[in-house]
Amino acid sequence: MNSTDARRVLETALICATQPLALRELCVLFDGELAPDTVKQLLLELQMEWTPRGVELVQVATGWRFQSRPALRPYLDRLHPEKPPRYTRATLETLAIIAYRQPVTRGDMEDIRGVTINSLLLKQLEERGWVEVIGHRETVGRPALFATTRQFLDDLGLASLDQLPPLDGNDVQESALDRLDFEALSTSLSDRTDEDPAGVATALANTRDDTAAPPTDGGPTATPAAPAGELRLDTGTP
Repeated sequence: MNSTDARRVLETALICATQPLALRELCVLFDGELAPDTVKQLLLELQMEWTPRGVELVQVATGWRFQSRPALRPYLDRLHPEKPPRYTRATLETLAIIAYRQPVTRGDMEDIRGVTINSLLLKQLEERGWVEVIGHRETVGRPALFATTRQFLDDLGLASLDQLPPLDGNDVQESALDRLDFEALSTSLSDRTDEDPAGVATALANTRDDTAAPPTDGGPTATPAAPAGELRLDTGTP
């Protein structure tokens, strides 16, 4: 099989796939005829071929996928004008802490945020597939250790945690939380994956919210009629 035909096979498989495809899965297409390194090189060539188009080929945590380019999101939004559900400041802060300081316990998060974290909030992040318990700290009570998942990376359009924006300094509370534009981040997390996969990283790295209210686990900001599978926040108390 020549490289042109091989790229056509990869292109067809990725366009028809409903989830990212790992390299090992893509190699199955060729029944051992092509080595993994060759398949990866073909993927990079295919990625270049799609550069001038409105759809791009990207590598995320669980594999390769096609997705629309962020610049075209305003046009695609016209097909789905309904507002996505919004995430509370408490949810975004907790998620940022887990992403940058993982693995962390609930107590660690509360120390950083300075407030008690509603257990329902962590449960909802787990149900969304963004956070999971990966073990327990060997201390009194053996508290659960939370970390982000591969699904979290996929939804942000990242291949690994190394691609998260670097922080200025070591203080997550000051460097990550105080620099967040919670409105922009909430929108990015609420959008469909293929609409703006880089939006969260941009919000984390480049924006600052000087008017944000103090941390609170108070009332929800999610709008009604959320799409299936999206995180819905109920009213909670610290």
